[in-house]
Amino acid sequence: MTALVPKPRSMPTGQRNVIRANDSPSLWNCTYSPGWTEEEAEILRKAAIKFGVGAWSKIVDSGCLPGKTVAQMNLQLQRLLGQQSTAEFAGLHLDPMVIGAINATKQGPEIKRKNNCIVNTGNKLSREEIKRRIQQNKELYELPPEEWQNIVLPKREDVGCLVGCISTANLAWPMNVISPVQPLISK
Repeated sequence: MTALVPKPRSMPTGQRNVIRANDSPSLWNCTYSPGWTEEEAEILRKAAIKFGVGAWSKIVDSGCLPGKTVAQMNLQLQRLLGQQSTAEFAGLHLDPMVIGAINATKQGPEIKRKNNCIVNTGNKLSREEIKRRIQQNKELYELPPEEWQNIVLPKREDVGCLVGCISTANLAWPMNVISPVQPLISK
């Protein structure tokens, strides 16, 4: 039996009318943060501050967000930052909510948004430009080590309840891999 896959509402016809693993239903289809609680978003915020933007393996290894894939964490971080691209903040220990507040105030004809997130519209940035922006953002927004080194993230044992609680010890697949049960747990 084949499961029916819902089509994206923002692109009802055409070649792009498929859902891919890295598509963001919330960013592109007017649904806010599916499967994320405020508590989980706050944990991701603190993990990004502690480990740096884009340090997904460290966040996964910390065990603070079991059941969340790297793609889900990246898309939620985009929402916190208020912009689609995270490259200019790669590796920086900064508060994504500060950047999000700044991005929320940006206006102008060159600023394109979807669900309050600034989306990429121009040419791809060169490596040199990305490095320049990372250095500039480091000087402007990076927190001092004493602020982020001592952040303690929770170790989440329970990933959710589905006819009784399911602990990570009872699951037979790695939590960073999509499984048939995972969408049910995330809801």
